[in-house]
Amino acid sequence: MGLDTTHDCWHGAYSAFSRWRREVAKAAGYMTAQVQWHDMDYPTESILIDWGHIEEKNFSGEWDEIPRDPLIILIAHSDCDGEIKPEHATPLADRLEEILPLLTEDEGAGHIAARGGYRGATEKFIAGLRAAAAAGEPVDFY
Repeated sequence: MGLDTTHDCWHGAYSAFSRWRREVAKAAGYMTAQVQWHDMDYPTESILIDWGHIEEKNFSGEWDEIPRDPLIILIAHSDCDGEIKPEHATPLADRLEEILPLLTEDEGAGHIAARGGYRGATEKFIAGLRAAAAAGEPVDFY
C-alpha cells in the first residue's frame, strides 16, 4: 500500500513521498521542524509554510489561484487523494525544474532509490506533470 498517481508521477510508499517532498522543499529554501500534530502520537519533520492560509480544499488540489510559489501546491497536497489540475501542472513542473539542480545527489533508499534518487524522482514527477498538462488531464492521487 502506498501512494499511486496517474501519469507515472509517483508510485511508492507514503513515507518515501513525504521524504522526497521534504527534500524538494529544503532545496527550494523552505525550513523544516519537528512538529507534534494533534492527531499523531509522535513528532514528525514538517515543512514550514504559512499553514494558517492553507484551506481544507487546497489539500485535495482545489486552488482559487496559483500560489506565488507553485511548489506550495505540492507541499500542501494530500499524500493519499485529490489531484493536481492540468492548469497547475505546468507552473509546478517549471518550479520543480528550477529546483532540480539544487537537490541532493543522495540516492536515498527504497522507493526513492528505485525512482533514481531525489533527482530522478523529481524528473519523473516533472515528466508526469507535463504529460498530464499536455493531455489536459489532472494528476490523480490515490
